[in-house]
Order: sequence, then structure tokens, then C-alpha cells
Amino acid sequence: MNDLPELATRRQSFSGLLPGRALRQGAALLRTGLRGAIGIVYPPSCIACQAATGEAQALCPACWGGIGFIERPYCERLGTPFAVDLGDGLLSPAAIADPPVFARARAVCRFDGTARELVHRLKYGDRTDLALTLGRMMAQAGRELLPDADLVVPVPLHRTRLWTRRFNQAAALAQVVARQASLPLAPLALARVKRTRQQVGLTRAQRTDNLQGAFKVPPGARPRIEGRRVLLIDDVLTTGSTANAAARAVLRAGASAVDILTFARVVSDGS
Repeated sequence: MNDLPELATRRQSFSGLLPGRALRQGAALLRTGLRGAIGIVYPPSCIACQAATGEAQALCPACWGGIGFIERPYCERLGTPFAVDLGDGLLSPAAIADPPVFARARAVCRFDGTARELVHRLKYGDRTDLALTLGRMMAQAGRELLPDADLVVPVPLHRTRLWTRRFNQAAALAQVVARQASLPLAPLALARVKRTRQQVGLTRAQRTDNLQGAFKVPPGARPRIEGRRVLLIDDVLTTGSTANAAARAVLRAGASAVDILTFARVVSDGS
């Protein structure tokens, strides 16, 4: 007779689990059904050309083939590809003649063809959804950098440009990369304090002058930067002027080292 209250309690606890579990299973089935229905009404399409694909947020075979992926062999500092494999650990003539402020740079692909179209759609076409796919590709391309990184920081926009564009594409990409790598994200650790001219059309020297004093680590963010290896995220690496200016500001704030990870980079014959 003394066991009856305990038995009743167990039965009550067990029966109380059933509705919650049933609700969770029902919600999962509902989500699956909704995804299936959406897939019928809005079949998945290529993020570049809108052709049909087997899954959402993907590239069709033609557009995938149109991306100039950067793979080894490449310069250990700049991440620019070599035409011939001469062994690991080599530096390009550009890296030797004009060493960058940052330690290492890596990019998914060359800034041309499909890659250029994707960047332009993300940056100017309000296609913020593209950040998910591009960010995942960046996490894969940056697999050498991520294990060494302590903090992920996006290259910021000046507040007036941010107001005009409504979002910072680098911050959107950084959020995905940080989540993929399970790294802390510091979106406000670096600020763009100088409103610069558009970099498009400027020479390397003009870009460097244009970005002089453009970035600063706010005093409140210094404790997060000091002594840490920072991974800076941007959409495109062109001449390296922006990356150098941003890296210089982070190093002045006490970072131990700075690496750069972008989706695309401009590759010239002299790289």
C-alpha cells in the first residue's frame, strides 16, 4: 500500500512527458511538410543564375564551374595562386617586395565571372541571403586560419555608407564564418572613423592614402583584442590596402596577429 503514491507519481510524470514529446514530433513533421510544400511552389534555384537546383542556397553545375577557386599552390602570405607547384611555404614576389601588415590572407576564389556576380548581388542587390552560402564557402577556404583564430571581426563600413547600404556585407559573412567555426564574433571591435572616397578606380598608392587613419579600435573593445589573434572578414581583397589599414589598427590595439579571410580576391599576373 505504501508504494501506491510513488506509483501514481511515476504514472503522472510519464503521462506528462507524452504531450510535450508529441508536440515536438508534430512540430518537426509540420516543418518538414512546410519545406516540402514551399519546395513545390518555389522550387530551389541557383543563387547565381536562378536555374533549377537540387537544393536551396546552392549553385548549378554551370555556375559552379564558372568560379575560379583558389587552391594550392599559393603564396603563404597573400594567398595568391602560383602557376607551378614549387613546394610548400613559398612567398610570391609581391609578398617579398612589399610584405603585408597582416600575417596571412585566404580567399575562396578569384574575383571574376560568377564570383563577381555573387558579390555584387550581396553588396548592392539586397541579397543578404547569399551571405549564408558565401560564408560557408569561406569557412572551408579558411580552414588553415580558423584553428589559430581567437576572434572574428568584420571590416566595418563608415556609418554614412552603412546608412545608405543598410547593411554591412562583411558583418553578414563574419557572422556565418564565426558560427561555422564556433568562434566568438566581435562585430563592433573595429570602427571606420574616416569617411573615405570609393576605392574603385584608385591606384594602389591612392588607396593607401585614402585609407590613412580610416580604422580605429574603440577603447571599450581593446580588452577583447589585446593578446589575441584576430581573423578579419571582408567580401573582396583587391590591392590589400583596406586589409592592411584594418590590420594595422587592430595590431595597434594589441592583437598578437591578424589574418584575412575573404570570399574573393583580385588576382593579377604580378601577384
